[in-house]
Amino acid sequence: MLALRNIRKSGDGVLKGKATPVSRFNAQLTTLLDDMAETMDAAEGAGLAAPQVGISKRIIIFRHEDSVVELINPEFILKQGESIDLEGCLSCPGIYGEVARPQFVRVKGCDREGRPLELEGEGFLARVLEHEIDHLNGVLFIDKALRLLTAEELQKLREEG
Repeated sequence: MLALRNIRKSGDGVLKGKATPVSRFNAQLTTLLDDMAETMDAAEGAGLAAPQVGISKRIIIFRHEDSVVELINPEFILKQGESIDLEGCLSCPGIYGEVARPQFVRVKGCDREGRPLELEGEGFLARVLEHEIDHLNGVLFIDKALRLLTAEELQKLREEG
């Protein structure tokens, strides 16, 4: 039975701590991953990290093309280039800012069964991967933003669609 989890908001202590590695790949982990996917989809997010649902574990999920990708204990192998773009976060509703991120990343981690996997991401996917992995280290996008958008700028963006 899937369950929606509450998304923690900026200011919640769980978002500021360093998450601990997952060591047990069991039914509890499977339930958490399924709940995270349900929660991310319901919130129309591009990704979600376990601390955002109050669980201080090194787990991220994200949508890529038409599927949800799960990455447990993710680590960067490579970061290349730089791209500045607009970002938001489910834990910082209504706030958007310009953030510099790598243009290309390669990460390693495990799947839900504990099998090793390696992923590459470019552009938006690289941005999502670093954004979500930052959550595992207690870093929010607002901590890295070059600047936050003003209310007027947000309104203009909304009007432009």
